Amino acid sequence: MAKYSKGAGKKVERAMHEMHEGTLKSGRSGKKVKSRKQAIAIGLSEARKEGAKVPKKGGAKKGAAKKAGAKKGSAKKGGAKKTAGKKSGAKKGAKKGARKSNSSGRSGSRSRK
Repeated sequence: MAKYSKGAGKKVERAMHEMHEGTLKSGRSGKKVKSRKQAIAIGLSEARKEGAKVPKKGGAKKGAAKKAGAKKGSAKKGGAKKTAGKKSGAKKGAKKGARKSNSSGRSGSRSRK
């Protein structure tokens, strides 16, 4: 069984043709579409609105899965990162203090010349 209907294919074909001509524009901004993938996405979304047979969007599901995986990974490593951040913060503060004292000494020597 086909995933996409003939009507969906026609919409994508028309969108691609318009993109190559330079007349296809995106919905919100109205800018010219230059990306092949974006042209296909526009064609498929138009087909969906008309009720053609097109699979549901999978981007939202994939993105949620990636976020959940990232949260799990960060929870495991979170303790090590936090302690390292505190140490580096203390070092940065010490360096800043040293820079301020050095820079003030330099500016004084310049004004003397």
